[in-house]
Amino acid sequence: MRKKIVFMGTSNFAVPILKSLYQNGYPISVVYTQPPKKSNRGQKFNKSPINLFSENISLDVRTPQSLKNNNEEETYLKELKPDIILVVSYGQIIPKNLLNIPKYGFLNVHASLLPKWRGAAPIQRSIMNLDKETGISIMKINEDLDEGPVCNQYSLNIPEKMNAEELSEKLSLIASEKILDILDNIYDGNVEFKDQDHSKASYAKKIQKLEGKIDWNENADKIIGKINGLYPYPGAFFSFNGERYKILKADKSSTTGKPGDIVSENFEVCCGEGSIKVLSIQREGKRVQQINEFLLGTQIKKGFNIA
Repeated sequence: MRKKIVFMGTSNFAVPILKSLYQNGYPISVVYTQPPKKSNRGQKFNKSPINLFSENISLDVRTPQSLKNNNEEETYLKELKPDIILVVSYGQIIPKNLLNIPKYGFLNVHASLLPKWRGAAPIQRSIMNLDKETGISIMKINEDLDEGPVCNQYSLNIPEKMNAEELSEKLSLIASEKILDILDNIYDGNVEFKDQDHSKASYAKKIQKLEGKIDWNENADKIIGKINGLYPYPGAFFSFNGERYKILKADKSSTTGKPGDIVSENFEVCCGEGSIKVLSIQREGKRVQQINEFLLGTQIKKGFNIA
């Protein structure tokens, strides 16, 4: 029997998983990804990481604006008769009318230990929440958001200084290795899906840019969690003299003072409890700078308050 797998994904998180399937000979009939988006500057349209990777290895790509009420895509998938549709960081809700098309259903790789952190931003939320552990869940998609039954979970400790980009890469690598056995087991009929405990569910809502604003009244751990959790996008920031400054990396320090006070020549900032030492920063519209370089040209000095 010739296997037919459809892959739906968009972000960098999905690329190692698709790459693993391709390199290990799993037949990808077609790839769905979000359509190209206009860049912030100019009229250029940027293709998604999955789109670029798929074209590079000559996979067929489809980029519908939406799958909802899309008769063309419904007809296409019904005629294709896929065994499995694998969804990884796709960015679209799968409509109810499509769920029964693949023989073994829609399978989703979700970057949390469900039912914790259902939703759009589980990696960022886990770091911002100062979680010590997260992981990957392999689940079957149903009509409700991330509420389907789970067949496998793989946990990972979150080191204190790990940012969202680094955690995403680690989780994606785990998924890229584990998904092969899971697909084999599904084809062999050796997979058991278990319902989630919905009473323990929490939700990782989509990150909004303004969530990056640093509240210096919070303790140092929470502020470091925000800096790491929102790296590289949208970034944690403070405002000074009408300009935004993103803090991309910082460590905890032990100085004391009023929240927002800069209390050393090395850009240590006091928090509601504890303090942080800024290591990497980006002034609005400028390039990223290490703190020693930044301090040579900034007006923000020891004794200023940036709250």
